[in-house]
Formats: sequence, structure tokens, C-alpha cells
Amino acid sequence: MKKWATVLITITALALFTGCGSKSEPTKSTEKEEGYPVTIQNFTKAEGGTEWRVKEQVFEKAPERVLANTQPAAELLLHLGLQDRIVGVGAVFGMSDEEVSQEFSKLNHLSDGYLSKEAALSVDPDLIYGRGGLFENEEWGNGTVDSINEMGIATFVQETSTDKATFESVYHDIDHLSELFDVQSAGENFKEELKGRESALKKQVTEVGKEQTFALLFMSDPSDLSIYSASGESFFNSMMKMVKLDNALGDIQGDASLETLIQRDPDVLIVPDWSTYKEGAKKDEMVQAVLSNEKISSLKAVKNKQVYSVDYNYMFGYGYQSLTGMEQLAEELYGK
Repeated sequence: MKKWATVLITITALALFTGCGSKSEPTKSTEKEEGYPVTIQNFTKAEGGTEWRVKEQVFEKAPERVLANTQPAAELLLHLGLQDRIVGVGAVFGMSDEEVSQEFSKLNHLSDGYLSKEAALSVDPDLIYGRGGLFENEEWGNGTVDSINEMGIATFVQETSTDKATFESVYHDIDHLSELFDVQSAGENFKEELKGRESALKKQVTEVGKEQTFALLFMSDPSDLSIYSASGESFFNSMMKMVKLDNALGDIQGDASLETLIQRDPDVLIVPDWSTYKEGAKKDEMVQAVLSNEKISSLKAVKNKQVYSVDYNYMFGYGYQSLTGMEQLAEELYGK
């Protein structure tokens, strides 16, 4: 986990307070909003903890100034037609969703890296929303849920980023956001689209796929070798199971040793694709580096050339975008 954390810290350091784009001012409604107050069953956790518990968030009206702490989080709001509500977005990196790329380019990009609490508050939000792991009082965190709420600012932690999440959590997040912003029609339409794609993917995999084990090699330097068990990444592991991949290291906490990897001998190896990052290693570079690494040459995944690369946002963006990543991975694993 140490090397994985180093990767994240590196990303965090990228222009934390650099702004790109101009600040967008949301259109404020002059009409009385009906159907409020709305109570949303959301989440909180102890500072530095890993277990999330339910915490209600009560809204007297729809939020008008939303801070999205990651790019994937903002893209979901765009699919719900809420671009005028977004006053800032952090962690602008990784593969983007082309369907909303034009709208996303017009948002107030606060940083390429993760936002500090000061940066998040700089846009005067009435809602801080997004990835749960960033709700911390660290230099890379936008503040804990409880500390933000104590300032009179609401929070919305994506269920997809909590400790027991699955892809079904995507639909729960859409439902809650749709209720919160009173955009149920847009929410239902997007859910229908995603469910159709999910069904098609599962059908494809059922017809041509087979149960296999995998391990995640998570490093930014192709010459390095970092083995991350991803045991606590329930959303990530649920996505892999969608394409019939079971985590061979799922019972190990944090990083796994080289000896353990060789002993478990997974069928498939997954490595990150950093091509969407500044000076990041490209997909083919990462794959070739693994295939030529003498330390793991005995693995059947290497011998069979079962090494695949997936963009960070598709693995750990904690959103609907992971479905695109699994569609692409299924094509590589099983073909058409």
C-alpha cells in the first residue's frame, strides 16, 4: 500500500491550487421550490477510519453551489443536467467521459490534484460532494463530513466509494441525487442507459467468458513492481467480478509480497494505464514492462500474455465510468 499511496500523493501534488477555466455562477431559482425539505440517507465516518455509517443530510432546497471533489463525480452531475450548479471540481485527471466532455471543459477546474479543505471552501459551496476517501482533514482532503457539516455546509458521499459498495451503488447514488435536485426524469433515463449496457456486458461475458483469478500491479513507473491486494476495494472488486475476474489476493491487507503473488499465480494481471496523466506511462509501456519483468516470468499470466491495462478512473474513480472500463477489458479478455 505504501507505493500506491506514493502514487496518490504524487497526483495530489500536481498544481493543487492551480485554477483552470473560469468560475461558473449557478443560476439561482427565484421560484419557491416545492417538495422540500428532502432528507437523504448519506454517510460519515471517523477521521482516518474505514467504516462508513449512515448520517442523514436534510436539504431545505436544492443545492445551488456544488463542489465536486473528483472529475468522475462531476461527470455524473453533468449527466443529470446539473452543470449550472457546479462551482468547482478537483482531481481533474484520468480518462474523461466523451459524452459530457464539452460541458466538463467549461467547469471551474480547481486543480489537477486532490483538493485541500481550503481550496474546496474557496468557491463558497453549499454542498461538497464526491469520493468518500477524500473526506479527510489531510492536506489532500476536503475535510471530514462532520467538520464540514459543523460549518453549515451539506455533504454527499458517493455510496460507490464506501466500504461495502458494488456497482448497484451507482444506481443508488443516481436515485438520491435525482431526488435531492428534483431531476428524477434525467436520473431514470441515465439509469436505464447504464442498466442496458450492464445487461449487455454480462450477457457477452456469460456467453464467452470464463472464471479466472487476477492480481493488481499498481505502480506508475513501468520498471517498478508494486503488488496491491485491493482487498478493501469492494466497488473495484465487484466490477472485476462483472467480467468473471476474482481477486487472487483479496484476503490480504494492503501490499502483497512477490512471493505471495508467485504462490497464488493468478490467471490475469491488471496494471494501470497512466497515458491520461502528465508524462504518464502509456498502456502498452506498462503491459510490456510486466511481460518482460524477470521477477514474475514464471507466472502463467505472463507466459500466456494475459496482462491488461486499465485507466485509473475506470478502476478507482468510484462511478458509472467503471462500466466503460469493464466493457473495454472484456473486449480484450474475450474478444467480440
